[in-house]
Amino acid sequence: MIEQFAADRGGNEVRAVLAGCGAMSRAWLDAARQIQGLEVVGLVDLDPERARGRAAEFELPDAEIGTDLPALLDRLRPDILFDVVVPAARREVVLAGLKRGCHVLSEKPMADSLDAARELVMAARAAGRLHAVVQNRRYIPGIRRLRRAVESGLIGELTGVHCDFFLAPHFGGFREEMRHVLLLDMAIHTFDAARHVAGRRPLAVYCHESNPAGSWYAHGASANAVFELEGGAVLTYRGSWCAEGLRTSWESAWRLTGTRGSLTWDGAEDFRAEVASGRREGLFFEPETAAVPPLDPTDRTGGHLGVMRDFVDAIRTGAEPETVSHRNFHSLAMVFAAIESARQGRRVAIETIEGS
Repeated sequence: MIEQFAADRGGNEVRAVLAGCGAMSRAWLDAARQIQGLEVVGLVDLDPERARGRAAEFELPDAEIGTDLPALLDRLRPDILFDVVVPAARREVVLAGLKRGCHVLSEKPMADSLDAARELVMAARAAGRLHAVVQNRRYIPGIRRLRRAVESGLIGELTGVHCDFFLAPHFGGFREEMRHVLLLDMAIHTFDAARHVAGRRPLAVYCHESNPAGSWYAHGASANAVFELEGGAVLTYRGSWCAEGLRTSWESAWRLTGTRGSLTWDGAEDFRAEVASGRREGLFFEPETAAVPPLDPTDRTGGHLGVMRDFVDAIRTGAEPETVSHRNFHSLAMVFAAIESARQGRRVAIETIEGS
């Protein structure tokens, strides 16, 4: 069906409706206006004034404003639904879009439960439409360079991926009321990026979750997790959303370990790698500085814009985008396994999905 769509439309013009005009919608609309041949024809929100405000802000005078998503989709018959609603509303929004023949690009997380995620994957397959998730962190240059380093064998066979995330944002709004807020709303970015960097399927996790003294979140502002990966490698995550001072990057601070050496990335511009030279002095082999591979012209970058551009290109060509939901399921499964491990205080196996 995707190939037929590309042929019917000539692979060019696509029309989109965006649902959910809160703060995140700015990034979506900013990316959308940079993609040639993509037209936002409708904006939906429970608060129509908020939708009208976004239409004015992004110079969309012809976009239809509505509060009833199914009715608007029935009238406009768009090619794409951009789903930017809160996680609790995601299932109904995605199903409404798929039912009406839309390809759907969702904000993360792709669902608020694994059962709902499975349902959405199956619904997209049944409808013959794409459903993908905005995992924009894997579209930043640093993550692509880490993956290049692993693929090149720079530090030998990968044995560990270690990520630290320590920030103290005061969002207000729904995040400060969420349960498992760090794991569900933020850690999934790092989990997804780490899964891409390692190129290995996660198998199991042990996680401890807490809400430290002084936290302004209702639940789960801190988490420490150890994931088992295929091939015997491990992924460790240490994070807090109420850690004042000495902030890490939003992308986390990374250390990769391998059989020949180690690589660090501060989440911004600083890459460092050292490998064993073969010259031993005392207890240690002397380290040698190693050059981290640069970006390749084929590497997908661009953050939010990169994800959206890939999604639109996939619709035009009949390809499958990198963050398609049946693949992204594995990143979400990491989150829910970590949550379950924290609840039970034990190691939890990570679920998989058929056909991925």
